[in-house]
Amino acid sequence: MYYVSKRLEISSAHSLNLSYESKCEALHGHNWIVVVHCKSKTLNADGMVSDFTTIKKKISGALDHRNLNEIFDFNPTAENIAKWICDQIENCYKVEIWESESNKAAYEKD
Repeated sequence: MYYVSKRLEISSAHSLNLSYESKCEALHGHNWIVVVHCKSKTLNADGMVSDFTTIKKKISGALDHRNLNEIFDFNPTAENIAKWICDQIENCYKVEIWESESNKAAYEKD
């Protein structure tokens, strides 16, 4: 099995729709750290699992310097964003996302 990981830094804003009162309901920003993990039993014709540049363009291009509430039709929690990222990248099996140094969420396909 071949494995690759791509680390991205993304600046974006969001507000959360929660069932309880929270300061996170107000629009606020994060400097997200995202790590995209991909794997494959075989390499593509270029000798890669997934192209690092393609991952960056697809994810940073969609999310960097954006209001995530204007992009997604779901509540943009770190957990939901991690799943969305995983679904965008071929061969991706896991995404880790930090909204701050001490708050991390992850999504991993079964």
